[in-house]
Amino acid sequence: MNTNTTPQEAARSTPGWWTEAVIYQIYPRSFADSDGDGIGDLPGITARLDHLAELGVDAVWLSPFYPSPQADAGYDVADYRDVEPLFGKLSDADRLIAEAKSRGLRTIVDLVPNHTSSAHVWFQAALAAAPGSGERQRYVFRDGLGPAGDEPPNDWQSVFGGPAWTRVTESDGRPGQWYLHLFDTAQPDLNWDNPEVRAEFLDVLRFWLDRGVDGFRVDVAHGLVKQADLANWEEPQEILSGQEVDKPRPPMWDQDGVHEIYREWRRVLDSYDGERILVAEAWVEPAERLARYVRPDEMHQAFNFEFLLAAWTAPAQYAVVTRSLEATEAVGAPTTWVLSNHDVVRHASRLGLPIGTPRPNGIGADDPQPDAALGLRRARAATLLMLALPGSAYLYQGEELGLPEHTTLADEVRQDPTYHRTGGAQRGRDGCRVPIPWEADAPSYGFGPTDASWLPQPTSWAEYALDRQRGVPGSTYELYRTALRLRREHQLGRGTLRWLESPDEVLAFANGPLTVLTNFGATPLPLPAGAELLHTSAPLDTDGHLPTDTTAWLHTP
Repeated sequence: MNTNTTPQEAARSTPGWWTEAVIYQIYPRSFADSDGDGIGDLPGITARLDHLAELGVDAVWLSPFYPSPQADAGYDVADYRDVEPLFGKLSDADRLIAEAKSRGLRTIVDLVPNHTSSAHVWFQAALAAAPGSGERQRYVFRDGLGPAGDEPPNDWQSVFGGPAWTRVTESDGRPGQWYLHLFDTAQPDLNWDNPEVRAEFLDVLRFWLDRGVDGFRVDVAHGLVKQADLANWEEPQEILSGQEVDKPRPPMWDQDGVHEIYREWRRVLDSYDGERILVAEAWVEPAERLARYVRPDEMHQAFNFEFLLAAWTAPAQYAVVTRSLEATEAVGAPTTWVLSNHDVVRHASRLGLPIGTPRPNGIGADDPQPDAALGLRRARAATLLMLALPGSAYLYQGEELGLPEHTTLADEVRQDPTYHRTGGAQRGRDGCRVPIPWEADAPSYGFGPTDASWLPQPTSWAEYALDRQRGVPGSTYELYRTALRLRREHQLGRGTLRWLESPDEVLAFANGPLTVLTNFGATPLPLPAGAELLHTSAPLDTDGHLPTDTTAWLHTP
């Protein structure tokens, strides 16, 4: 027996299912509505599980479905051990988990530990209690500055816009302390220095593990611990911008104390059978800093947002893929790849903007509009590039249909708190959360049995409906299904990337038996002599060359 095996070597020698999995994100409000109220629900998801099995994914990740006032579409949790009546009952969650398992699909649920809802019983108790009480110590309450305490404790800003502090009225009617909320006022931040908070979430983990979930996606995983002195931060609050690389680490993000928390969580998960996993939503750069979250005794995966943010050019894609693989290899973890989720403009629209355009937080009718055809072409090429990379990939519901962002939503129907807290300066995330189309000629495009839809669907979405694409050669749905089948057959997720020589505007690499080419340039690219073409994101030109903004998978002798 080799007693000198490192944790990294041990992790590589016994790869878990998550190291190569394709995981599909479901945003419950917008996936499928079983009762016609216009809001998706758990029974609706269960009824559509066959779609995911047919598509060929390995697991589903469910955004929050817990009891919540829905101030932030469920990311304001009032009770971590139940189901919001809008979405069903606890028994519906149990059935969904069981039905997914019967189809070979694992289930990952969202956990929101940075903050609770202001309706949570703990926060209501804190409001009723006195300053310095145990109830208030579960959250971040502080006295205000200035002679009358009427100035916030520091200059921190909310991610959703406006100050990150709100002053409460004490039980005697006088203005009182301030509480921290890095997001909405209805999302007070928890105090993770408090042992009660830590014990509570260990119990929440066990509650859902006992019900059979296969893991947790951890919301704002980099935000739980704050710098002890709550020092001022004069920079803009840019958690989702990708512009933080050259700045000092902010006092509210990515503090070293978070890692002790996740080591404790990992011990809980490791005590259960069946390879349960932790996935970090951590907007952390550079890649080397993000890799700290996936060391062998912490989380299993972390979302690779640097890849999502990378420009659509060969040098930018080469740099981010190389950096990502090197960083995770150093800690023996799999790399993850993601192009869209519920917080960003869908990549079928984002890639239709001019290269170099800063990533917008939503797009409105009065904003510059993406080139829809160009965006979809690049999105298909980007997806084939992503799915050929070793590691694990995440898909966001509807991207397999080629869904674009809803870029012309009327402002009066917007619900994202970002839009309202910034006075409309940021359009927000509603455009990527519109209920998806299943049947072109059905009410609400088959989202539910009625025309009701919590956000209006564009009239153009009939052409994207699943029933218009299933079995149609060249459709985006069939592009995804074929790619996932080939990815599995050729074990690309557990492969090794080797860069190949190529022109400056071409990305070329080998992964196992496949050669992957993405042409970013304007000149069509001749394919290697004798290569067998397995899959392309768009047809070859009349000369059999690879056109611009196209990815090809080849088998070379």
